[in-house]
Amino acid sequence: MSEELTGNVLVAQSGGPTAVINASLAGVVTEALNHGCIEEIYGGLNGIQGILNEELIDLAEESQQAIRGLRYTPASALGSCRYKITNPEDYERVLQVFQAHNIRYFFYIGGNDSQDTANKISKLAKEKGYALRVIGIPKTVDNDLPMTDHCPGYGSVIKYIATTVKEIALDNQAMGKHDFVSIVEVMGRNAGWITAGASLAKRRNEVDDPPHLILMPEVRFNPEAFVARVQEVLRKSPYCMVVVGEGLTDQDGNYLATGSGTDSFGHSTLGGVGEYLTEIVEQNLSNVRARSLKLGYAQRAAAHCSSQADNDEAYMAGVSAVKAAVEDGVTDKMVTLVRTESDFYGCETGLANLDDVANAEKPFPVQWINEDGVSINFQFFKYANPLIQGEVQVPYENGTPKYMSFTGNRVAKELPNFQG
Repeated sequence: MSEELTGNVLVAQSGGPTAVINASLAGVVTEALNHGCIEEIYGGLNGIQGILNEELIDLAEESQQAIRGLRYTPASALGSCRYKITNPEDYERVLQVFQAHNIRYFFYIGGNDSQDTANKISKLAKEKGYALRVIGIPKTVDNDLPMTDHCPGYGSVIKYIATTVKEIALDNQAMGKHDFVSIVEVMGRNAGWITAGASLAKRRNEVDDPPHLILMPEVRFNPEAFVARVQEVLRKSPYCMVVVGEGLTDQDGNYLATGSGTDSFGHSTLGGVGEYLTEIVEQNLSNVRARSLKLGYAQRAAAHCSSQADNDEAYMAGVSAVKAAVEDGVTDKMVTLVRTESDFYGCETGLANLDDVANAEKPFPVQWINEDGVSINFQFFKYANPLIQGEVQVPYENGTPKYMSFTGNRVAKELPNFQG
């Protein structure tokens, strides 16, 4: 047991939502209620942006039913942001908000950039002599955070993709006459973790089982080879199903499809590679129809098709963050998920230094990609299949899911308005 630090908790969410990010929030709130040294539990609205604007809500006043409802509700219940702090004055403002509300424990649920923000806040607090414990809680469907075996949110997104691919494949099988190419575009940016998840749809893990071609960002795209492979599939099958990652690149490493700009962190906006491939097929293969489907936000919002294993681990990460900070006096760490060494899958939590996580990325193991460059081997199946097990039970009302929402009682502001 560490020296007890009495004060308030602040928890916030950042970056792209997932189907289980709220399960981590539920874990934080539920565990925080167990500790007498924690006086108030606040939620920051819209990530660090809301904290700068001193927009906080009282989570301890929310009903237990609402907190339980977080376990099956997608998206970020506290709201999110993609706001990058670019000057020291903003960090000073964050610390002023913490001091004004006696925040002694800060839990930031987010990905690479969010962990960097948490790390810098913690460093400033130490520099100013302000007692604060900061723990990052991992979140990203991209599964590219280093130091953790996998990320909460990943199991659910690949469960949804594998399910959707299976369903679309049956539709294609019914309609195709050796003349149809179906292209499904998925998220994941530079890493193929999500793209590879489509391989879990294969029933026999054979080349002729859909998806027939998996185009990973790690394998540079060759148009001629792609067209030849599509032709080969169509000779055997009534249709050809292709799953492609949004970050697919050409032979020079340039994205094949990007949006019109960048986000606040300087990342190129990606999307449209499915349409690009559709044009290639139709320009090079006569009498062949091609259609593309961009799953978009549905991938990360599909709580009705989320993984119970993923949900449980996201909740466990939230609980572990509070225990580490309150009971063990830990700070400057991110909770990690650690795969246990045994014949059967198991998962426990660990801790990694925020310095080792901030702004770093975990690449997809290229040895898990077969030599053909368009299929994934059994090593990935062993890694990913345990992460998609079990189904979250979502309550329904009038035939549609009944998700929760907060009452959102605002905490009174103590500071002048933020002039950012």
